[in-house]
Amino acid sequence: MEVALQTLLEMYRRMVRIRQFELAATNLFKRGQLKGTVHTYIGMEASGVGVCMALRTEDLIAGTHRSHGHNIAKGADLARMMAELMGKETGYCKGRGGSMHIAAFETGSLGALAVVASGIPLAVGAALAFQMRREDRVAVPFTGDAGSNTGNWHEGLNMAAAWNLPVVFVLENNQYGVSTRIDDVTRIHDLSLRAAGYGIPGVRVDGFDVLAVYEAATAAVARARAGGGPTLLVTESYRVDGHYAGEPEVYRDRAEVAEYRAKDPIARFRSRLIDELAVDVLSLGAIDVEVTAAIDAALAFARESREPDPATALDYIYA
Repeated sequence: MEVALQTLLEMYRRMVRIRQFELAATNLFKRGQLKGTVHTYIGMEASGVGVCMALRTEDLIAGTHRSHGHNIAKGADLARMMAELMGKETGYCKGRGGSMHIAAFETGSLGALAVVASGIPLAVGAALAFQMRREDRVAVPFTGDAGSNTGNWHEGLNMAAAWNLPVVFVLENNQYGVSTRIDDVTRIHDLSLRAAGYGIPGVRVDGFDVLAVYEAATAAVARARAGGGPTLLVTESYRVDGHYAGEPEVYRDRAEVAEYRAKDPIARFRSRLIDELAVDVLSLGAIDVEVTAAIDAALAFARESREPDPATALDYIYA
């Protein structure tokens, strides 16, 4: 699949933005400057970026508790993201969502939800609306491997398949549901085989390879847009940090983590851009500098932003 240089550079930019944002968020947590905790997307950047680069702004995504990366990959503003993490009024959800519940409607994010796989019903509902309104739009829910063992996941795939809805279900197999390895709770190793139970295509790709993800996502999105129905896209990846910032991680071997760190999707893509696609090193360096400046600006914006007024605590609550 031939990809334009501008698209390649934007993929790199978004991956670096995610990585630098997550490092900054982790640093804030360690300093006690962030409310709650953070679940980082470090090591999984190629998955979210590869998928979201295949979407239009009006296409919708729904995320999980680990969705900083999904939002940034879809084009969310770093400053408003950082402000939300710090509980500020200028955040996407006016400081009320925090790290695990960011919704950025203008860039096509229905929102991140902390309960595993709970974004799937939202995305399926959105896809049904697209179909009923005859809108040329696609819905993409992200979930982790643990989410594939939930009722939301199975019921969502079944409904989308039965009604031929424009959905691409992205299952990011990062190998662990908190401290439980997916192999210990699921008999099949290739989770894309589950698609056969619903009569839809199942595609499995290397989640460390942004171009492989982009190619598979582009095909699945085109199929959904053309009325072909849903696809299950499994990206094989790994979360190199703990389930949450500061987690002891006593359940996995350090050698295993080191093995996967060596597969770093950003370093891998950078090398490929330089060695195989003849991209100028200076262009990539300029992007690195640009992203660092953007993160610094986002941090300054968030720190300087006002706290929500306690008198508004019950605003935006609906029964």
